[in-house]
Amino acid sequence: MGGGRLAGCRVLVTRARHQAAGLAEPLEELGAEVVIAPVIDTIEPCDWAPADAAIAELASYDWVVFTSTNAVERFFGRMREIGLPLSALDLARVAAVGPSTAERLSEFGVQVHLVPSDYRAEGLVDEFARAGAGPGWRVLIPRAERAREILPESLRASGAHVDVVPVYRTVPAVPAPDVVALLRAGAIDVITFTSPSTVRHFLAWLEAAGLDPSAVMARVAAASIGAVTSAALRARGYAAAVEAESSTAAGLVTAIAAHCSPGS
Repeated sequence: MGGGRLAGCRVLVTRARHQAAGLAEPLEELGAEVVIAPVIDTIEPCDWAPADAAIAELASYDWVVFTSTNAVERFFGRMREIGLPLSALDLARVAAVGPSTAERLSEFGVQVHLVPSDYRAEGLVDEFARAGAGPGWRVLIPRAERAREILPESLRASGAHVDVVPVYRTVPAVPAPDVVALLRAGAIDVITFTSPSTVRHFLAWLEAAGLDPSAVMARVAAASIGAVTSAALRARGYAAAVEAESSTAAGLVTAIAAHCSPGS
């Protein structure tokens, strides 16, 4: 292992491989040994009918709100399957929960009209309140089958019409034997958590591997991307030893570096 602020630190990144680079690469640049072990598989929703109906009526929405990069990719993939061009979004305003989601939208050539300064559903709630959300508004939220309800509930409370359509669901991934061996040996120093679903699925992943979640979590520093994920850890009885100040991959890397650097 080379030098750097995080030399000697082994970090388990629980994100899907295609999303892990934003954490893995800067951690490795700081000298950490990174182990990528996706704990979530993203699969199709149980029923595409609600999303298909919304796509057919896309021109009727004032806003389309994306709360994850997975939602962007799955929704646009479904549009392609149906044969509807992304230009069908041109009549609506598009909101993204944070910079990663906004960047993914931009990569598809979609203009993003709103990104809150607080990269959470609560930030979107505040921004829409300031924008005057209320009766007459039609809002579409493509998302995971299971997600926090604060955004649609708040918009509906304001009088807006909100359609929430599942475009994917998450299930636990199959544990990799080499990663299980590292965890069993207590050879992981930090585990990253980037959403409440990574918390839920990681704990299920441990149980599926025959590991005791409490024993594993007692030996590592849980690194959370933000307050919502930290709350999900607390709800399961675990504290976040590390919490990013800004809910981004860069913020999480900075927080891990501060926690693990010598003298911290």
